[in-house]
Amino acid sequence: MMKEYWKGGNMLYPVPAVLVSVGTMEKKNVLTVAWCGTVCTNPPMLYISVRPERFSMPMILETKEFVVNLTTEELAFATDYAGVKSGRDTDKFKDLNLTAIESKYVKAPSIDESPVNIECRVKEIIPLGSHTMLLADILGVTVDSKYMDESGKFDLKKAKVITYSHGEYYGLGEYLGKFGYSVKKKK
Repeated sequence: MMKEYWKGGNMLYPVPAVLVSVGTMEKKNVLTVAWCGTVCTNPPMLYISVRPERFSMPMILETKEFVVNLTTEELAFATDYAGVKSGRDTDKFKDLNLTAIESKYVKAPSIDESPVNIECRVKEIIPLGSHTMLLADILGVTVDSKYMDESGKFDLKKAKVITYSHGEYYGLGEYLGKFGYSVKKKK
Protein backbone atom coordinates (compact mmCIF):
# COMPACT_ATOMS: atom_id res chain seq x y z
CA MET A 1 0.00 0.00 0.00
CA MET A 2 1.34 3.42 -0.96
CA LYS A 3 0.44 6.38 1.22
CA GLU A 4 1.06 10.08 0.65
CA TYR A 5 1.95 12.59 3.33
CA TRP A 6 0.24 16.00 3.22
CA LYS A 7 0.69 19.06 5.41
CA GLY A 8 -1.86 19.46 8.22
CA GLY A 9 -5.42 19.99 7.08
CA ASN A 10 -8.91 18.75 7.76
CA MET A 11 -9.50 15.23 6.46
CA LEU A 12 -12.27 14.30 8.88
CA TYR A 13 -14.95 13.70 6.25
CA PRO A 14 -17.82 13.37 5.60
CA VAL A 15 -19.40 15.92 7.91
CA PRO A 16 -23.01 17.02 8.36
CA ALA A 17 -24.17 19.75 6.00
CA VAL A 18 -26.68 21.72 8.04
CA LEU A 19 -28.72 24.86 7.61
CA VAL A 20 -28.34 27.16 10.61
CA SER A 21 -31.14 29.66 11.10
CA VAL A 22 -30.39 32.80 13.09
CA GLY A 23 -31.94 36.07 14.22
CA THR A 24 -35.65 36.42 14.92
CA MET A 25 -38.84 35.78 12.98
CA GLU A 26 -38.77 39.47 11.93
CA LYS A 27 -35.06 39.67 11.03
CA LYS A 28 -33.76 36.25 10.06
CA ASN A 29 -31.09 34.59 7.99
CA VAL A 30 -29.96 31.10 7.15
CA LEU A 31 -26.43 29.90 6.45
CA THR A 32 -24.87 26.57 5.63
CA VAL A 33 -22.43 25.10 8.13
CA ALA A 34 -20.29 22.02 7.65
CA TRP A 35 -18.22 22.42 10.80
CA CYS A 36 -20.82 21.14 13.23
CA GLY A 37 -21.00 18.27 15.66
CA THR A 38 -21.92 16.74 18.98
CA VAL A 39 -19.69 17.53 21.94
CA CYS A 40 -21.59 16.14 24.92
CA THR A 41 -24.53 13.86 25.71
CA ASN A 42 -25.35 15.11 29.18
CA PRO A 43 -25.86 18.01 29.18
CA PRO A 44 -26.72 17.87 25.48
CA MET A 45 -24.36 20.16 23.58
CA LEU A 46 -23.13 20.76 20.06
CA TYR A 47 -20.87 23.18 18.29
CA ILE A 48 -20.85 25.09 15.05
CA SER A 49 -17.84 26.91 13.67
CA VAL A 50 -18.52 30.02 11.59
CA ARG A 51 -16.22 32.49 9.87
CA PRO A 52 -16.40 35.76 11.88
CA GLU A 53 -16.99 37.84 8.74
CA ARG A 54 -20.18 35.97 7.82
CA PHE A 55 -23.31 38.13 7.76
CA SER A 56 -24.97 35.82 10.32
CA MET A 57 -22.27 36.07 12.97
CA PRO A 58 -23.41 39.42 14.49
CA MET A 59 -26.98 38.06 14.60
CA ILE A 60 -25.79 35.01 16.54
CA LEU A 61 -23.65 37.13 18.86
CA GLU A 62 -26.58 39.46 19.55
CA THR A 63 -29.14 36.77 20.46
CA LYS A 64 -26.69 34.01 21.55
CA GLU A 65 -29.13 31.58 19.89
CA PHE A 66 -29.47 29.60 16.67
CA VAL A 67 -31.19 26.53 15.26
CA VAL A 68 -29.37 23.68 13.52
CA ASN A 69 -31.67 22.27 10.84
CA LEU A 70 -30.73 18.91 9.34
CA THR A 71 -30.71 18.83 5.56
CA THR A 72 -32.07 16.27 3.13
CA GLU A 73 -31.62 15.38 -0.51
CA GLU A 74 -34.67 17.60 -1.19
CA LEU A 75 -32.88 20.47 0.58
CA ALA A 76 -29.52 19.96 -1.20
CA PHE A 77 -30.01 22.95 -3.54
CA ALA A 78 -31.03 25.17 -0.61
CA THR A 79 -28.06 23.93 1.39
CA ASP A 80 -25.63 24.87 -1.35
CA TYR A 81 -27.32 28.21 -2.09
CA ALA A 82 -27.40 29.25 1.58
CA GLY A 83 -23.66 28.57 1.73
CA VAL A 84 -22.64 30.65 -1.28
CA LYS A 85 -25.10 33.57 -1.14
CA SER A 86 -24.89 36.23 1.55
CA GLY A 87 -27.83 37.47 3.57
CA ARG A 88 -26.32 40.95 3.06
CA ASP A 89 -27.49 40.77 -0.54
CA THR A 90 -30.65 38.66 -0.53
CA ASP A 91 -33.39 37.12 1.60
CA LYS A 92 -32.41 33.46 1.42
CA PHE A 93 -35.61 32.26 3.11
CA LYS A 94 -37.62 33.97 0.35
CA ASP A 95 -35.27 32.92 -2.48
CA LEU A 96 -35.44 29.27 -1.42
CA ASN A 97 -39.13 29.16 -0.44
CA LEU A 98 -38.12 28.00 3.04
CA THR A 99 -40.80 28.26 5.70
CA ALA A 100 -39.63 29.93 8.90
CA ILE A 101 -41.57 28.64 11.91
CA GLU A 102 -41.40 29.74 15.51
CA SER A 103 -39.07 27.72 17.67
CA LYS A 104 -40.14 26.62 21.14
CA TYR A 105 -37.07 27.69 23.18
CA VAL A 106 -35.17 30.27 21.10
CA LYS A 107 -35.98 33.41 19.13
CA ALA A 108 -34.30 32.11 15.97
CA PRO A 109 -36.76 30.49 13.58
CA SER A 110 -36.70 26.82 12.66
CA ILE A 111 -37.02 25.61 9.07
CA ASP A 112 -40.27 23.72 8.57
CA GLU A 113 -38.92 21.70 5.62
CA SER A 114 -36.10 20.27 7.74
CA PRO A 115 -36.72 16.84 9.33
CA VAL A 116 -34.96 17.84 12.57
CA ASN A 117 -34.59 21.27 14.20
CA ILE A 118 -32.12 21.56 17.09
CA GLU A 119 -32.61 24.71 19.18
CA CYS A 120 -29.39 25.99 20.71
CA ARG A 121 -28.17 28.66 23.12
CA VAL A 122 -24.52 29.71 22.93
CA LYS A 123 -22.57 28.78 26.06
CA GLU A 124 -19.07 29.71 24.95
CA ILE A 125 -17.50 31.61 22.06
CA ILE A 126 -14.04 30.39 21.07
CA PRO A 127 -12.09 32.31 18.39
CA LEU A 128 -9.84 29.78 16.65
CA GLY A 129 -8.42 31.42 13.54
CA SER A 130 -10.36 31.23 10.28
CA HIS A 131 -13.47 30.20 12.26
CA THR A 132 -15.06 30.98 15.62
CA MET A 133 -16.48 28.00 17.46
CA LEU A 134 -19.83 28.48 19.13
CA LEU A 135 -20.27 25.88 21.84
CA ALA A 136 -23.98 25.60 22.59
CA ASP A 137 -26.46 23.93 24.89
CA ILE A 138 -29.25 22.05 23.09
CA LEU A 139 -32.49 23.32 24.60
CA GLY A 140 -34.92 21.29 22.51
CA VAL A 141 -35.30 19.20 19.38
CA THR A 142 -38.26 19.09 17.01
CA VAL A 143 -38.62 16.07 14.73
CA ASP A 144 -41.05 15.80 11.82
CA SER A 145 -43.29 12.82 12.59
CA LYS A 146 -43.27 11.66 8.96
CA TYR A 147 -39.67 10.52 9.52
CA MET A 148 -40.45 8.35 12.53
CA ASP A 149 -40.63 4.57 12.19
CA GLU A 150 -43.25 2.32 13.82
CA SER A 151 -41.12 1.92 16.96
CA GLY A 152 -40.86 5.70 17.48
CA LYS A 153 -37.27 5.97 16.25
CA PHE A 154 -36.08 8.62 13.77
CA ASP A 155 -35.64 6.89 10.39
CA LEU A 156 -32.45 8.32 8.90
CA LYS A 157 -32.91 6.43 5.66
CA LYS A 158 -36.43 7.80 5.15
CA ALA A 159 -35.22 11.35 5.83
CA LYS A 160 -32.40 11.05 3.26
CA VAL A 161 -30.08 13.43 5.12
CA ILE A 162 -27.01 14.68 3.30
CA THR A 163 -23.35 15.12 4.16
CA TYR A 164 -20.49 17.21 2.81
CA SER A 165 -17.02 16.07 1.78
CA HIS A 166 -14.31 18.08 0.03
CA GLY A 167 -16.71 20.50 -1.67
CA GLU A 168 -19.31 17.87 -2.60
CA TYR A 169 -22.66 16.80 -1.15
CA TYR A 170 -23.55 13.13 -0.63
CA GLY A 171 -26.56 11.17 0.51
CA LEU A 172 -25.93 8.69 3.28
CA GLY A 173 -25.21 5.12 2.25
CA GLU A 174 -26.83 1.87 3.19
CA TYR A 175 -27.34 0.57 6.71
CA LEU A 176 -24.30 -1.42 7.92
CA GLY A 177 -25.16 -2.45 11.46
CA LYS A 178 -26.44 -1.39 14.85
CA PHE A 179 -24.19 -0.14 17.67
CA GLY A 180 -22.55 -3.16 19.30
CA TYR A 181 -23.16 -5.53 16.38
CA SER A 182 -19.46 -6.41 16.31
CA VAL A 183 -19.62 -8.03 19.74
CA LYS A 184 -23.20 -9.29 19.80
CA LYS A 185 -23.53 -12.96 20.64
CA LYS A 186 -24.90 -15.06 17.85
CA LYS A 187 -28.24 -16.73 18.50
